[in-house]
Amino acid sequence: MSSTELPSVPPANVLPKVAAVKVAEGERLRSVHLPGITLTVRSRRPARAGLPPALYVHGLGGSSQNWSALMPLLDDVVDSEAVDLPGFGDSPPPDDGNYSVTGHARAVIRHLDASGRGPVHLFGNSLGGAIATRVAAARPDLVRTLTLVSPALPEIRVQRSAVPTGLLALPGVASLFTRMTREWTAEQRVRGVMALCYGDPGKVTPEGFRNAVEEMERRLQLPYFWDAMARSARGIVNAYTVGGQHGLWRQAERVLAPTLLVYGGRDQLVGYRMAQRAARAFRDSRLLTLPDAGHVAMMEYPETVATAFRELLADTGKQGGAEGDGHDEGRGNDVRHENRDHRAVDHEPADENTGG
Repeated sequence: MSSTELPSVPPANVLPKVAAVKVAEGERLRSVHLPGITLTVRSRRPARAGLPPALYVHGLGGSSQNWSALMPLLDDVVDSEAVDLPGFGDSPPPDDGNYSVTGHARAVIRHLDASGRGPVHLFGNSLGGAIATRVAAARPDLVRTLTLVSPALPEIRVQRSAVPTGLLALPGVASLFTRMTREWTAEQRVRGVMALCYGDPGKVTPEGFRNAVEEMERRLQLPYFWDAMARSARGIVNAYTVGGQHGLWRQAERVLAPTLLVYGGRDQLVGYRMAQRAARAFRDSRLLTLPDAGHVAMMEYPETVATAFRELLADTGKQGGAEGDGHDEGRGNDVRHENRDHRAVDHEPADENTGG
């Protein structure tokens, strides 16, 4: 799509004032100004100086808040930052309107290059998993380890429950959905999102639900909210159709970093059946399967995900990424280790058109 075809979005300095985003105890927010983008970064003070850095990347419709349950559990092993992707959370839209997977990956790479924090322990959920995969394949120098929670990697048979999200990619669908749901309250919208993303929505605390409703109310006031959703959904669909060396599965095979894969048995957006394919694709992988988890295991089972990441650190620290024992503290989860032969790595991600 050419820049002349992009719908008009107010520049960041004239966007309407909306309520402040939530900041959990021990967190702080800051704005990072980079060429063409401004990113809001959520961070925590590490338990001690000198810990290796970590960066967390959220999924479609999410924000850096999606990592607030996991980050404090890792304060003693990493120095944590979570980014709001352009157009999400508290980050304004990108100047070029590029919401492709590659566009988001470039935003992450720009931030890492500008901050000098790399190499980092890189985390990604859903869309963030696809972004993190592309970053790790394109810039292995920036990634120590890779942790992917329900990564949005191409599926031949997409689950029916994921179809409505994919339909947002079609031109006009987002505006139609906006009109059709104009009367929906923020509470109704949040209940729908939680039913889709959680294995058991009943586990969400009343406080967590209230916070989610407040955040939804805030987002609905943003004039670019649905545009960012639609274009990012289109970016995922386009990434699924890219073949050859720039296809996401081919890029997964090129990832050099030791990788932890986390899949939920009740995930309605990313097929549980894709877990074994992912374990085969990433050459140095460990697989954690959580039968009762949905699409956001780091929010539903943060302690289990934290334990698995600690095991990844112990494994790679002691054995340099070699195969470990695969045991996960008695929770009945399947943790699998694999290693792959190293191959050449592309240093530039593909440039995907975000479509109409």
